[in-house]
Amino acid sequence: DEVTTRTGGAFSVFTPFWRAARPLISDPGRIEPPARLPAPDAWPVSEALDSWGLHPVSPDWSAGFADWTPGEAGARERLGRFLARGLAGYGRARDFPAEPGVSRLSAHLHFGEISPFALWRGALNAVERGAAPETDAEKFLAELGWREFNAAISGRGRDLALTSFDSRFEAVAWRKSPRDLAAWRRGRTGYPIVDAGMRELWTTGWMHNRVRMICASFLAKHLLLDWREGESWFWDTLVDADHASNAGNWQWVAGSGADAAPYFRIFSPMAQGAKFDPDGRYVRKWVPEVARLPDRWLHAPWTAPPLVLDAAGVRLGETYPAPVVDHDFARARALEAYAVVKGR
Repeated sequence: DEVTTRTGGAFSVFTPFWRAARPLISDPGRIEPPARLPAPDAWPVSEALDSWGLHPVSPDWSAGFADWTPGEAGARERLGRFLARGLAGYGRARDFPAEPGVSRLSAHLHFGEISPFALWRGALNAVERGAAPETDAEKFLAELGWREFNAAISGRGRDLALTSFDSRFEAVAWRKSPRDLAAWRRGRTGYPIVDAGMRELWTTGWMHNRVRMICASFLAKHLLLDWREGESWFWDTLVDADHASNAGNWQWVAGSGADAAPYFRIFSPMAQGAKFDPDGRYVRKWVPEVARLPDRWLHAPWTAPPLVLDAAGVRLGETYPAPVVDHDFARARALEAYAVVKGR
């Protein structure tokens, strides 16, 4: 609430928000733990955590969550790894899902296992030591700023998970298709980069940030399904699902949010895959059905010649789905549906 416009209002565009907020941030420094914590002479009898039956068993869908180490120690360890090997080059590497170019600290931040100031302090210290360029550190700090930007909007009484920040977008005639929604959730859309992201999400509880944008755009623009369906699914499946950030990011992609992408910006899954997963390492990991396809055809299997598909063991509609919707048709349909916003 300290960051306001000159008239005392709230910012609705990130760049001026961050320009105003950045100079106000003063790192309080590390607070040492107290020497002693007062405790009662006797603790009441508690139930054993295992008796609550929280761990899934039928089936155990949490096996892929092993990469996470919840808790303060796990958060500090992950921050240390990122500062040592990930911050330098972050500005570029953060867009490539097959590279270890992001911090993966979002879940630790969400659950309060580490302070944003610890990340702030660590990034600036890395610059001072010469371990990372200032441009990479500033890009990382701006991502923390984007998190604060969404929190500031949400904190002013706007439930971004339920209503469009830009009310004009409530007029969009969203489709209802349980079949298409299920295909998207399960990673069975026929678009490999989308399917890879949705499978990574279900398996690990996390998805790379670039792929989140691609998958979100596909739901809202290609399938023309209400962005709230996607926001709800991410809320249920992401280990780092933060109320303000999750809803704010979905609305950014859908075009209805603060500082949103233009509504007519529609990601091409094929172009995004070719640009940010050029050698196909990410797709091949999560969509093994198409792993034997040459790079040229990997992000658009339906365009591959029959002999290429046969050699790779790909039978569209059998071993791997045919696209649930044609890209050109979907783009035209989305622009027509979104045109109501411009008209109003």
